[in-house]
Amino acid sequence: MTDLTQIKKFLDEKKIIIAGASRNEKKFGYAIVKFLSENGYEVCPLNPHASEILGIKCYNNIADLPGDFKKLFIVTPKSETDKIMREAAKKGISEVWIQQGSQTKASSELASELGLNLVSGKCLFMFAEPVQSIHKFHRGLVRLFGRYPKALSPEKN
Repeated sequence: MTDLTQIKKFLDEKKIIIAGASRNEKKFGYAIVKFLSENGYEVCPLNPHASEILGIKCYNNIADLPGDFKKLFIVTPKSETDKIMREAAKKGISEVWIQQGSQTKASSELASELGLNLVSGKCLFMFAEPVQSIHKFHRGLVRLFGRYPKALSPEKN
């Protein structure tokens, strides 16, 4: 189960690869690249069919990614998710966040087998500051009903 400590650790690093980045303004993969790049993050879009997204150089495969990016956000079709995690582990990427809707039944177990620190089942827009609009409202509801992740106490880390 994902806790707030894991989420904060993932977001503290301001360099994030976005697997499933999209040129289509209506897709989540576009919205997340736009939001993060406008809010102090250095993003590295990953899309096998694009050379750039929002003026940012896009990489076509994980092997070609710059080595200084160690956080991977996955917002791909489920059929691609586990393959991307395997490639990421080979590249030395250790922190992975799988956006809701992209996780397979096997993703959590695979992440554990690969030694990846995994955030899953959570929407990045509810945690990356500044949390805005419907995401802020949704975060408030989740807190109200006690389903917002808790931070681990220091002795459990």
